[in-house]
Amino acid sequence: MNVDLLILLAAWLAYFGLHSLLAALPVKRWVAKHRAHWMPGYRLMFNSVAVLAVMPVLWLTHSIDAPSLWRWEGWQRWLAEGLALFAITGFLWSTRWYDGGEFLGLRQLREGVRTVEDQERLHISPLHRFVRHPWYSFGLVLIWTRELNAPWLLTAVAISVYFVIGSRLEEAKLIEYHGEAYRRYRARVPALIPLPWRWLSAREADDIAAGRD
Repeated sequence: MNVDLLILLAAWLAYFGLHSLLAALPVKRWVAKHRAHWMPGYRLMFNSVAVLAVMPVLWLTHSIDAPSLWRWEGWQRWLAEGLALFAITGFLWSTRWYDGGEFLGLRQLREGVRTVEDQERLHISPLHRFVRHPWYSFGLVLIWTRELNAPWLLTAVAISVYFVIGSRLEEAKLIEYHGEAYRRYRARVPALIPLPWRWLSAREADDIAAGRD
């Protein structure tokens, strides 16, 4: 691995470390206890740092000059672009079931919310009936349908690994928030890749979210 790729790998690892640290419950609880007046703006700060910090890493990925390792050609290109368009469309469609103000942190800032938890109850949207982390799933489709050179391959692998690790870290928090209801949900639905034999009907999803047997 050449020096440029080592620097890129180090940049991704630093970004993932910062992202995980700021998202960790112990950090958020420390802030809530010792700097409670920061909490209304914490989510907005977290999102801002996540976006700003990833920009130089993406710039570095694209600035490294490297020959193509894989190029989609002919019908494969149409398939790859179609899958990417599907992922973007699915992502935009899925936002209907998210509280955008809460996700961005604007509601917490506006209402002066100082609690650590992101939501009051478990929500299972239509896409969450098939995978537990649909945004990560769409992200995997997007990164793996691009033309690959060495820096982008490294980036795709790094992001994929982090999505797996990050989803586990996120679920540890969701179990703390929602307890047995989330454990039941996790046992029924795959994490990132849909499986034909593991999904929930709308009624089953409502029963789990409401804590009904």
